[in-house]
Amino acid sequence: MFNDRSSPASLVATRRSGKPRDMVAPGPDDAQLRRILAAAIRTPDHGKLAPWRFVIVGSGQRKAFADLLDRAYRETKADAGRLEIEANRQFALQAPVLVVAISMPAHASHIPIWEQELSAGAACMNLLAAAHAEGFVAGWLTGWAAYSETVRAAFAPEGRIAGFIFVGSPARALEERPRPDYDAVVSLWPG
Repeated sequence: MFNDRSSPASLVATRRSGKPRDMVAPGPDDAQLRRILAAAIRTPDHGKLAPWRFVIVGSGQRKAFADLLDRAYRETKADAGRLEIEANRQFALQAPVLVVAISMPAHASHIPIWEQELSAGAACMNLLAAAHAEGFVAGWLTGWAAYSETVRAAFAPEGRIAGFIFVGSPARALEERPRPDYDAVVSLWPG
């Protein structure tokens, strides 16, 4: 296997994001995807609000998703070129599995919206870690489509798209990306 998942600490330390365009089959089957999503929803959630949702875009729905992206993109850019249109289509069709993560804050709750949005991000991170634990690679993307009103309305009329999470197998070994220097991001409070 391309990574070490022998302990919880090594699982977190070895998780890498994969580029969805480089993901190939196999992706998780229905049982594996259910375990991945069940782990994702076990996230910190002040007030037990579950301020997130996951929408699976099945393989049979990928073309419809590509058509949605095409329509949404052309609404804001009528003169879209062939390469832009092809890039949007490739985005929709890449990787074996696509899960759209939705931030769904409960505005009537006394729990601050910021905390609910952090919970949605934590649920996404749990999804990435769970996919890694199952032996897959995942990539969490946003881009213009996450902020498109047309795309948002198709997935989350009452929420916002937190990201498009693609899951599959890596076509090649994942490369380590530069990480911040520990001392640059961790300090002791002087009190």
